Amino acid sequence: MQQGDDLFTQALLNAPLAERLRPRSLDEVVGQTHLLAEGKPLRVAFQSGRPHSMIFWGPPGVGKTTLARLMANGFDAHFIAISAVLGGVKDIRDAVQSAQIAQSQGRKTILFVDEVHRFNKAQQDAFLPYVESGLFTFIGATTENPSFEVNSALLSRARVYVLESLKPEELNILLDRALTVVNEAHPDTPFTLDEDVREHLAQWADGDGRRLVNAIEIVLESALAVGQYTIDMAWLERFLPQNLRRFDKGGDAFYDQISALHKSVRGSNPDAALYWLTRMLDGGADPKYLSRRIVRMAWEDIGLADPRAMQIANDAAATYERLGSPEGELALAQAVIYLAIAAKSNAGYMAYNQARAFVQKDKSRPVPMHLRNAPTKLMKELGYGKTYRYAHDEPHAYAAGESYLPDGMEDPHWYQPVPRGLEIKIAEKMAFLRELDEEANS
Repeated sequence: MQQGDDLFTQALLNAPLAERLRPRSLDEVVGQTHLLAEGKPLRVAFQSGRPHSMIFWGPPGVGKTTLARLMANGFDAHFIAISAVLGGVKDIRDAVQSAQIAQSQGRKTILFVDEVHRFNKAQQDAFLPYVESGLFTFIGATTENPSFEVNSALLSRARVYVLESLKPEELNILLDRALTVVNEAHPDTPFTLDEDVREHLAQWADGDGRRLVNAIEIVLESALAVGQYTIDMAWLERFLPQNLRRFDKGGDAFYDQISALHKSVRGSNPDAALYWLTRMLDGGADPKYLSRRIVRMAWEDIGLADPRAMQIANDAAATYERLGSPEGELALAQAVIYLAIAAKSNAGYMAYNQARAFVQKDKSRPVPMHLRNAPTKLMKELGYGKTYRYAHDEPHAYAAGESYLPDGMEDPHWYQPVPRGLEIKIAEKMAFLRELDEEANS
């Protein structure tokens, strides 16, 4: 091994590649041009000379921590970082003391809280007095929607900036920088990457810059150990994990993809529905959870327009319970296809919601006497069930003109069948029964 290789190996041991690539100025930041280009919000905030509390919301590996550090450097501020995953009340107390010392020395403090959504309400509230007093400027970072995960009091005192996943061309910029830094340590034998390797790495990183850099470091360290300087797909596949997807099983991306799956089924697009289902399965979503959501879709968006959809969804869930992964996932896929192409109706779903809303606001209306059960002599003497008409004894098995709602309550007509699937026949049946009612009441 050449002397340059020794220096390179030592450099890798001393500092992770991600740390050596960390931007030292805004101009070195890759991505987030919607916030950092000239005239854009964060660029203006840096240039103003007046830091303000903010929350960076975005997926992993897009520069949240880097921007917080650059903010501190740009304002020559004392920088304190806390991880909400590992930290607690003591860390908050220590940060306050450190900020007070900096203040006594005439320096501003920026307090950066990573994964701020992991702090509970009391811990988040603990920051408020110091944010309001100006002891420090608060910067939080979160992968979760701050509307749900950050206290409203803290959220109202901070501006939210949404950071985006890195685009393929941005990941390629990062890849070039990483190769440059690595190859500076041994210029006589530089690493080269085949074009398909570059494309695969960008795809594998899935918008996460840190994931890309860490992958490059792993692959090149292993190649250096055996003196391999040309990285092809065969070498890459030996050392790169196979899972291509970032996936937070309980986070925002998870619910975004569930939403996309549901809307694709509702929109009658089987290919899109299959795409989102397989994306979630590939990312590690629990198939049992997905099967429950598929059953829900059948009832909410198809309903009585095609009752077979509920049966197929339930059968698919039962099949998965019996077979498990991966065999049972085929049943879920075919259920999703059927639901996507089935006739759609939300008439039952809407009727239920309207009825529930009405009952919640309405008074407790008594059951009409003719609808009450009369199992005892006393109840019969009181008139329970006296004028009840047994539908099976009537023409068409229908007691035309009979009322089944509380006395004085008008027919709300909540259920309105749609002109699709079986509900066409249901609507025809309901129209026929209304005609019988009108004849009986005329």
